[in-house]
Amino acid sequence: MQLKVILNSIERHKGFVYQDAYWDPDIKKKQILIDIKPRRRSKGICSGCGVKGSTYDTLAARLFQFVPLWGIVVFFVYAMRRIDCKACGPTVEMVPWAEGKSPTTRSFAWFLAGWAKRMNLTDVAGAFSVGWHTVYESVKMAVDWDLKNRDLSNIKTIGIDEIAWQKGHKYLTLVYQIDAGCKRLLWVGAERSEETLKAFFRWFTKERTQRLDYICSDMWRPYLNIIRAWAGEAVHILDRFHIMSHFGKAIDKVRAEEHRALKRRGKETLKHSRWCLLKRQENLTDTQTNKLNELLRYNLKSVRAYLLKEDFQQLWTYKSIGWARKFMDQWCRRTMRSRIEPMKDVARMIRTHQELILNWFEAKGTISAAVVEGLNNKSKVTIRKSYGFNTYQAQRVMLFHTVGELPMPDLAHKFF
Repeated sequence: MQLKVILNSIERHKGFVYQDAYWDPDIKKKQILIDIKPRRRSKGICSGCGVKGSTYDTLAARLFQFVPLWGIVVFFVYAMRRIDCKACGPTVEMVPWAEGKSPTTRSFAWFLAGWAKRMNLTDVAGAFSVGWHTVYESVKMAVDWDLKNRDLSNIKTIGIDEIAWQKGHKYLTLVYQIDAGCKRLLWVGAERSEETLKAFFRWFTKERTQRLDYICSDMWRPYLNIIRAWAGEAVHILDRFHIMSHFGKAIDKVRAEEHRALKRRGKETLKHSRWCLLKRQENLTDTQTNKLNELLRYNLKSVRAYLLKEDFQQLWTYKSIGWARKFMDQWCRRTMRSRIEPMKDVARMIRTHQELILNWFEAKGTISAAVVEGLNNKSKVTIRKSYGFNTYQAQRVMLFHTVGELPMPDLAHKFF
């Protein structure tokens, strides 16, 4: 079977024919060249207006890199025609296998973009003997196509969070779809201000916002303000993942202060106790369990803070919002009398956001920001792998490519 027979089967282009396939005679490293010619009496398409026109003249032959074959570099060779366009004047034609002036075929660009999901761009460039910029432009091409063709209907639940992407408190606001059957990145915005989230709701449109059932977020004040103003009909949830993370920070602060005080008195009671107090009991190792049992014998602030945290976990077992509210009120009163300042701060926070916390029960515990945190971790890994990306636009492209769960075009063939 000849190579051009294979190409006609998987990469046929209307108005063009494959000619000879041969070794490149000009270089030592072997690569395959495949000549392409326009069909007789066919007209080229103007790249300016997309209208067919007669040939004005023909330019020198150009190379377009195709997907490697058996590890051998493959190029299409084609002499571009200039079209005598009545509207645009003499203009270089548009060809179906490449975009604009790009020396990379669309098939090869999708091939590189597919591998860029599995490796960082530098490794992809090295593996296929292309420039780093070629790989990035391929990824950008894929993301641009995918964003135009993705389905934004039937979005019922979204999660909003932020991640740091540069030093100096440089943040990105990320909005995810977290419906049961679809979890993906929907939108990326620079910074984490009210204007940032307003930009999301403008993009998302009022009609889609009105169809939202649930919105999950943390307690960042600008987010709370905008969600209340722009999506007041949706149930806004501050779920247990975010709440319990504040308990962990408070306990760690109490433990650190108390450990320093005990150490000054020559006591090491709280040494190696951090994870005993922070982890859930079912996740403790045998050594940590023994250490925790030892700590529970002492009347320490750290231990009392730990017991308050464990007591608060009962909240999530309630079925009735009324009883959950009563439990929260009792717990907050007890904590405010504990004389443990970091835990009192947690109690104040719970009182401030009580209604949003109770919305977790309205959703019957089915909505969890742990999904958002999981997607955030994937986003952070993407940022760490994105060596050399110093611009917001480049980070946005890579995040969508990795976490966006974007659609693929109906290609005649796939290489990955």
